[in-house]
Amino acid sequence: MANPTAAMLVIGDEILSGRTQDANLNHLAARLSEHGVDLEEARIVRDVHDKIVKAVRELSQAWDFVFTTGGIGPTHDDITADAVAESLGARIAVREDARAILEQHCISLGLELNEGRLRMARIPDGASLIVNSVSAAPGFRLGNVHVMAGVPKIFRAMLDEVLKDLPRGSPMISRSLEVYAPESELAGALGKIARKFPDLQVGSYPFRSADRRFVNVVVRGMSEKQVLAAEAGIRRVLAPYLED
Repeated sequence: MANPTAAMLVIGDEILSGRTQDANLNHLAARLSEHGVDLEEARIVRDVHDKIVKAVRELSQAWDFVFTTGGIGPTHDDITADAVAESLGARIAVREDARAILEQHCISLGLELNEGRLRMARIPDGASLIVNSVSAAPGFRLGNVHVMAGVPKIFRAMLDEVLKDLPRGSPMISRSLEVYAPESELAGALGKIARKFPDLQVGSYPFRSADRRFVNVVVRGMSEKQVLAAEAGIRRVLAPYLED
């Protein structure tokens, strides 16, 4: 049976302007791969309501799960919750369970639950909360869309919570080889291997260390038998370029 599929939607002007470097996509891809969920698509959109609505609708219809990051904080440009609610046809307002979480957190820190912080308690009808063990303000699940913070530490904590209940598939099996040759010299041999094993992903990724260049050849797939067979084939045809 095929693995569940997923997409990621990164939301934020700061990502597209280059001011902030996204650190969440790589983490999500690695964790989903371990979980047996295939990440099929990733998009980045600005903090523009209509763009977020459009992207959420398209992704939620195309894939089994959607993960959004960014835009759920206390400021005027944190509009993700409203956009996700509209995209899935849900009403949104301050919800008492989310408010109670934030109120208790503010009391513990001696802070006021002001208008800005209260914005983070606005949750769409029908959504379930995603626990935030770092800074209390919850994310939420609505339909197949998981709405989480953009701050990497908070995103990772929320993802840990989400994965507890997310259906599992079969984790990808991966093998890699360091090949000491220009990538252009490997193309023909790797193409033959890829055609022989159409169910596998065969990739080549050039790297450079302080004193030499090499290519990391990676074989990935669901079948351990096929992955190992492909690796053995690569070792045979590229033997002159492999180190013992």
